[in-house]
Amino acid sequence: MSRRCELTGKGPMSGNNVSHAKNRTRRRFLPNLNDTTLQSESLGRGFKLRISAAALRSVDHRGGLDKFLAKAKDTELSDNALKIKKAIAKAGSEANALS
Repeated sequence: MSRRCELTGKGPMSGNNVSHAKNRTRRRFLPNLNDTTLQSESLGRGFKLRISAAALRSVDHRGGLDKFLAKAKDTELSDNALKIKKAIAKAGSEANALS
């Protein structure tokens, strides 16, 4: 399983451990990934995603999974998240056609 956020694309970064004597050794900074289930309002079901804590805060800030995916760039999303985004868009267009 890759260490990459499914919604924001945030992945591992590299840097240095710096000692008091200024000795530098390479290290990795890993994203804070969590397995969460997010609810889609338009589809009426939950989706299990592996997202970063920052992405979870962004989803809450934007008002839910549907609104977050509507604004998200397709290049940042995982294949699973892209399928969810297309299903939400399809459900929204069908709802508009019926009314």
